[in-house]
Amino acid sequence: MTQVQNDPDKISKQNLIAIFAVAIMAFLGILVETSMNVTFPTLMRTMHVSLSTVQWITTGYLLMVALLMITSAFLKQRFKNRQLFIAGATLFILGDLICALAPNFPILLLGRLIQAGCAGIAIPLMFNVVLESVPRSRLGFYMGLSGLILMIAPASGPTFGGIMASLGNWRLIFWSTLPVEALILLLGVGAIKQFSPVKKVHFVWLQFSLLAVAFVSFTMGLNSLTAAGWLSWQFLGGLLLAIVMMTGYILVAKHSDRQLLKLEIFRNPVFTFSFIAYVILQFCNIGINFALPNYAQIVVGASSLFGGLMLLPGSLVTAILQPWFGHLLDEHGARLPILLGSSLFLVAAAGFTLMGQRLSVVIIAVLYVIFSIGRSMAFGNTMTNGLKEVDFSQRADANAIYNTGQQFAGSVGTTILAALMSSVKVSGMSYARETALGSQLAFGLILTLSILNFGLYAIVFHYQKTDK
Repeated sequence: MTQVQNDPDKISKQNLIAIFAVAIMAFLGILVETSMNVTFPTLMRTMHVSLSTVQWITTGYLLMVALLMITSAFLKQRFKNRQLFIAGATLFILGDLICALAPNFPILLLGRLIQAGCAGIAIPLMFNVVLESVPRSRLGFYMGLSGLILMIAPASGPTFGGIMASLGNWRLIFWSTLPVEALILLLGVGAIKQFSPVKKVHFVWLQFSLLAVAFVSFTMGLNSLTAAGWLSWQFLGGLLLAIVMMTGYILVAKHSDRQLLKLEIFRNPVFTFSFIAYVILQFCNIGINFALPNYAQIVVGASSLFGGLMLLPGSLVTAILQPWFGHLLDEHGARLPILLGSSLFLVAAAGFTLMGQRLSVVIIAVLYVIFSIGRSMAFGNTMTNGLKEVDFSQRADANAIYNTGQQFAGSVGTTILAALMSSVKVSGMSYARETALGSQLAFGLILTLSILNFGLYAIVFHYQKTDK
């Protein structure tokens, strides 16, 4: 690790500015992922689209981030940190402008897909800058702060979106972040340094194309469930195409000397089952951050402001307690924080399910505090526990798999919960009542997955106990 300052335990001012700039860029990129969730009822009325269509504002964003995450190892080898930083900020600003001025839904979606490029570039860049510029003695602290951004920003999005919408309208979400991103670009462009040489490596387009088609077809197949159903050609065709493309990727990657995602890591059972549990937690997290603001507005009749603010207490409490969650793992091992967090997660999911048709803003806020604490306690420690079982030479690839899975799980979570919330259609029943019944199905799915996670963790801890 290269350090330019004399004191090996001190971070230079220039490196601190670089870390700050990249971290804020990553935070903004993740914040706007979910900030539009509270505006969906408004967009449905003004742009004349259904809930299953408007959710692509979030689903498409997360899907694009996931696809870029796949290329993160290539981008780091091929381009300088400063080039990636400028590219990320430029994509954010361009997407911001398109979204703020969008006259219709297709243009708005286009702007979101462009803006997603920022998060896809900035998140891996943030971790790389920290790893390369921070002394080993301070690495845990700064990596912890970086991880905190990934946990807090998505949950803060609806609150931010609700506040902006109440101050003006949904376009203010983009106008307000535009000058911040411009300032970050000016601040960071001179501070970002290069610590490792770049080299001209060839991009494996075939592998990327196979994975991209697999991800997109799977997501679009799920999105067709509301209108077409489980036995429709849209759903079955999307699922079949995804399986064929993923199989094709495995075969191609197996006979290639360069792989985008090294799937042999999944031969490690502790990593595999930890990864599945981690993906489920992210699926539920992003899905419920989509479901709750829309439930509050459509069913309860709350404003977009309260639809976002009701998630703020959970986000704040989680931010405060996050260092303690990691401390629990250091002091007591992975079993205590993971199982305790999963238990709180289960309690909250049961509460949402049992009261799914009569939730109020206050009840949602209270249950979300429990949900957020439990999810965050299990989430970060699940990843840490899984990575500890991976050989050091495979850490970078394991990180890429976690980051890709995290974003794709969020995309799928939004799609499936939107489909369930829109799935109830009864003649003579109000739209609010139909949404309440559909939401209860969505909450029931989260409850089922929370129970499934206990089985996955039992397998993980069984293997770890056997290894010892």
